[in-house]
Parts: sequence; C-alpha cells; structure tokens
Amino acid sequence: MDAVRRFLFEALDIRGALVSLGHCWHEMHADRDDPSIVTALFGELAAVAVLIAGNLKTAGRLSIQLQGHGPISLLFVACDEQLRLRGTVRHTVGAGQTASLQELLGDGELILTLQTNTGRPYQSIVPIHGDNLAAVFEHYLTQSEQQPARLFLTAREDFAGGLFLQKLPGADEKDPDGWNRLRHLAATLDPRELSQPAANLLMKLFPEEDIRLFDPRPVSYHCPRDEEKVLAMLKALGRAEVEAALAEQGGELVIEDEVCRQRYRFGAEILRRLFD
Repeated sequence: MDAVRRFLFEALDIRGALVSLGHCWHEMHADRDDPSIVTALFGELAAVAVLIAGNLKTAGRLSIQLQGHGPISLLFVACDEQLRLRGTVRHTVGAGQTASLQELLGDGELILTLQTNTGRPYQSIVPIHGDNLAAVFEHYLTQSEQQPARLFLTAREDFAGGLFLQKLPGADEKDPDGWNRLRHLAATLDPRELSQPAANLLMKLFPEEDIRLFDPRPVSYHCPRDEEKVLAMLKALGRAEVEAALAEQGGELVIEDEVCRQRYRFGAEILRRLFD
C-alpha cells in the first residue's frame, strides 16, 4: 500500500500520480496523539511531499514547511530521493477544535526546500493561498511550473493519499478539450476512493482514456537515531555553551529530537569527549 505510482494519458499529453500511505503513515504519527484536524493536515502534507518528490527530475531531499502564528505554528515533512518520510507538527489545537486552514496557520507561509548533492539548496518561500492544502499546492505548482494542475488529498488515522494531475505543454495540440474533460472526471472522486488500488481507481475515474501506469515506487518512514549529528551540533556550539547548558540542567544534558521523537542524554563526560 505504501507507494506512489505515476501515470500518463498518452493521447492527451497529461500526466499524473497517485500516492497511497498506510503503514508508513501510521508509523509517522502513531505516538503523537494529535487532534483529528491536525492529523488530517499532517497526513495530507505527507502525501503531497511524496507526490512532489516522486516527480522530481533532480535527486535530492525535499522538505516542505507551512508555518504561521496560529494554533498550528509548524507543519513539516521531508522526503528524500528514496521516498523515505519524516516530519513533525507544532500546535496548540485542542481536541475537537474546528477551524479553517487560515485560522489554524494564521498569516502563514509555505517554504519548499530541495537539497541536492550537487550544490546549494533551492528554496522557495511564498504566502499561503487557498482554503485547504490541496488548493495551496495546486496554486504553488501551477505558478512554479507554469502549467495547470489539480490535486486531491485525504488523510485519516490509518491512511493518507492523493491524486495529482498536470497538463503538459503539448496537451492542447493533441486534444483541445482533454484537460477540461479530465478535470471534470477527477472532480467526481470521493476522497475515500484514494485507498483503492491505483489501476482500479484510474479505470473508474477515466474509463475511456488510454493510460500508461508506471511501476509503483515504495515509500517508507525513516527516522533513526543519529547521535553523531547531535554531537556535531554540540561541538559547533563550543565548550562554553555546552558547559553552561550542563550547569543549567543539573549536570545532565537532555536533547529532544522533535522530528524523530528521540531523546539524547549526556553527562559531564561529553566535555572530554568533544573538546579534550
């Protein structure tokens, strides 16, 4: 179930992708105990990250942040070229609370970063436009790639998924009504149907279209302990900062990794280990 599958309407020059996340999505949020409205947004962002990462032409680690000054201060998901997910949420949303995306994020912005192995990272920072995450990323993808796009998302406790469609430059030459027709057919989608097998869903939505469905690419949750990274961070702070932190915390330095939900503990021996 944890996979992304690209597809192409060959006679129309329109492409798309389907993402389906089950076990890896459960691993990603299982211990968080977030309200349902937060879980839904977190899952939808995970599906978006996989859809975008699965279509990248340049291999690298993609990270997406939505941040603002509302009850949700941060939604963060990262996905690398092997489609390994990690992410976190910061919020003060109460159980059962309902609100719009704008009310939850406040005056938010979308930050998309692509870190490749070949040079400096590419980063795009834009205001959030849209009443839901699908609309936000439809707007972003249409503006950034200068091609119309449609996006459908869903997320619940046990599943997160999405359907992406994008018109390519030669679409109108092949069929002037093709994009309009597919948009209307896709609009009949019930979000609950996104958990169906990709071939079944595409056949149901677009029964008269010629679709090439590519092999699935597996998606996984990957957020292991990384003590070396924490030690490098401490060393960069310098001996004086680490000594002060040890004194402030009673001789034991405790560092929380909020993304991977890991806890690192160090005693006074960390000074000798890092600086002597």
